[in-house]
Formats: sequence, C-alpha cells, structure tokens
Amino acid sequence: MIRTLIVDDDPAVCRMHIRALERLPGFVVADTAATGAAALDRLLDGDIDLVLLDIHLPDFSGVEVLHRLRQLSDDAVDVIVVSSANDGITVSQAASARIADYLVKPFSRALFEQKLGAYRDGSAATRPRVDPAPLGQEDVNALIEAGRSGDRRLPKGLSESTARLVENAVSAEQASSAIEVAAACGLSRITARRYLDHLVRTGVLRSEHRYGQRGRPEILYRRR
Repeated sequence: MIRTLIVDDDPAVCRMHIRALERLPGFVVADTAATGAAALDRLLDGDIDLVLLDIHLPDFSGVEVLHRLRQLSDDAVDVIVVSSANDGITVSQAASARIADYLVKPFSRALFEQKLGAYRDGSAATRPRVDPAPLGQEDVNALIEAGRSGDRRLPKGLSESTARLVENAVSAEQASSAIEVAAACGLSRITARRYLDHLVRTGVLRSEHRYGQRGRPEILYRRR
C-alpha cells in the first residue's frame, strides 16, 4: 500500500482527499498536516511514500517544503502537488524538486483519480520551464511530462558514457530495480537512480511499481 500524507490547511480539502484515496486501490492515508512545519516533522518518521501537497500553506510555501524534503531524503518520498497555484514560475520551481505530478485546483473527481492512478502505475516525469503567465491544467501537464520525447541533455553532474552504461543495463523483457542496475554498472544506488530517472524523463526507459505485502512499492525500470 502507498502510505500517503495529505498536506493542506483546509479541513474540507483534506476530507475530500481522504474520501478519494479510500476509493482508490493501493493507497492508504497515513496522516494529514496543516502546515509545512508539521509536514516536515511528520516526514521525519520515514514511513511516508507519497505526499499530496498544497502550495499555499500558513507558515511557508509548499515549494519550500519540497526543497527541504529533498535535502532531508533525496527522492525517498514522492510528491504530487495539489494546488490552485498555477503560475509558471511556481510550477517550474516545484518541477525542479522532482515532483511526480501537479494537479491544479479546482479539478474533477475523475481527474484526481486519473492522476493518482497514473502515479500508482508508475508514470511521472518532470522538466522545469520558467513562465510567469498563469497555466491551465493542460499546460501544467505538458510542463510536468515534458522530456519524455524531447530534450535529452544530461543534467549537470551526469556523463554520457555512464548514461549509456545504465541504459544498456536495462532490458525491455525484464524490469530491473535501481539496486540491480547499480550492481551491474558498479555505481551507488543513488547515482544509478539519478541516471535511471533521467532516462525515464527523456522517454528512453519507463518505470513501474511492484507491490509487496507491506511498505512502499519497489520502482522498477524497463526499456520502452
């Protein structure tokens, strides 16, 4: 089950998210938090798989929560932003913190369930773009999913030769975990994960989840 933390200062929104997650297979609500500080404190327990995060919080921005979270745990926790904030700069700042998706309020129940289902089934990609103009949901989708078939330039700190090594270690027939790829390439798990995530973002690989009896699902990688 995907243990989910809901971060929103509106109790009605929290209740709506809880009801929606109760209808979706594979999710369980672990807790709620009304402030950024409370969310970060709860995340220190280390048992959260996914955060549904509002941007407008009473103490500090959800974007700051995102970046503090990445400093605490790298990519150990996935985040889907659920917010009325739809300006390009905010979306870009969130995307730079490697979010799984971004859902603009208000939205339909069907769209919410579609986004959560897509996350559960392993689809997520980001590439930042700075734009001060307000964005609609389709624009946000394009920003968050950009890179699947577009710009394949490597992020700073990654090399072409190692990217090819990681790419060649993954097959289309059998999915591999980051640990398996790391062992095959002689890399650390964190380094292998950075290359794998880049290859997913650029459409070379696809990711999927393998669910066990308990705990967070294992992310596996496969060639497209």
